[in-house]
Amino acid sequence: MSKIPVFNSRLRNNIVTVPPIIEQCSGIRVFGQLLKSFLFSTDVAIIRNTNANAIIAVYPFTPQPLISHALILAADKPIFCGVGGGLTSGDRSIDLSMDAEFQGALGVVLNKPTPNDLIRRLKERIDIPVVITVVSEKDDIEGRILAGVDIFNVSGAEKTPDIIRHIRNIDSSVAIIATGGKTDEHIKMAIDAGANAISITPPSTGELFKAIMKKYREE
Repeated sequence: MSKIPVFNSRLRNNIVTVPPIIEQCSGIRVFGQLLKSFLFSTDVAIIRNTNANAIIAVYPFTPQPLISHALILAADKPIFCGVGGGLTSGDRSIDLSMDAEFQGALGVVLNKPTPNDLIRRLKERIDIPVVITVVSEKDDIEGRILAGVDIFNVSGAEKTPDIIRHIRNIDSSVAIIATGGKTDEHIKMAIDAGANAISITPPSTGELFKAIMKKYREE
């Protein structure tokens, strides 16, 4: 196999990179795009300066179309937008999902409390993947699959590999994104358990600035 040509910039070489081990994933192909690495972020500056394949834009507030619009407009890669499922649910989540699709989102992400009936209703209204977050082996995996969910987003901390294996015992082919943790070892455990893609939480802009300012002081 020939060597991959690499082009860098003098001004844009300081980016948030995902661990190379993620390349060992099979990936998830969405509308022809192969996605292996997801960055969990709503920070536009970081979204514009990362080599991750896609972005999971979920935040701990009521989902707002203006936020989704801004992220989709600013991003140079696919965005999977959070559309509620907990406090924000029902028709409002459906409206948010349709708006996200019309604006160009590649997928929508629902929270753990989402009822299966909402997944069914969403699948009737939108044509982009529906992602549901899973935090425990006790979650209703079979019900989610029957409702038509496209991708599981597993976020179970140290239990993540166990949850992945539990899902795989129920359905060997369903798509799974999993949180990778902070080390290559944790990422490898998730991949070995059956994750198709890995999500990474990047450092904050404050943490990134800390390293830069330290370098400036030393100079």
